[in-house]
Parts: sequence; C-alpha cells; structure tokens
Amino acid sequence: MQTNKTQAEMMETATRNAWIWGSTPQAELWNGRLAMIGFLSAILIELFTNEGLLHFWGLLSSGTISNP
Repeated sequence: MQTNKTQAEMMETATRNAWIWGSTPQAELWNGRLAMIGFLSAILIELFTNEGLLHFWGLLSSGTISNP
C-alpha cells in the first residue's frame, strides 16, 4: 500500500484549504468552519454562565421591572 501522496493530491488539498476571497467553494468551507466555531462558543458561554448569549453581553434585560 502506497502512503505517499501524489503532487496532484497535495495541490488539491492545498487549494481546498486556501483562503480565497469571493463566492468560491473555498470561501464556503471557511464560512462553515467559522460558523461552527461561533456556534460552539455560544453554546459554551450559555453552559458556563447559565444565561443566554444576549444576556451575557448585556443586550437583553432580565425581563423584570424594578420599582423605584
């Protein structure tokens, strides 16, 4: 069994992971990867702080009205 990659396979891998601007398959791969990181970070913030992401950033009130 041959374990060495051919030059064409190595170029395909390098091209697939390249950071190319515009609406390209490479851009969609990076978009998906960064979206997964963002989604995971939002879940982790909610798990460790016991409050929603918008509450954590102070963008949403607690829903209670305080009387003066």
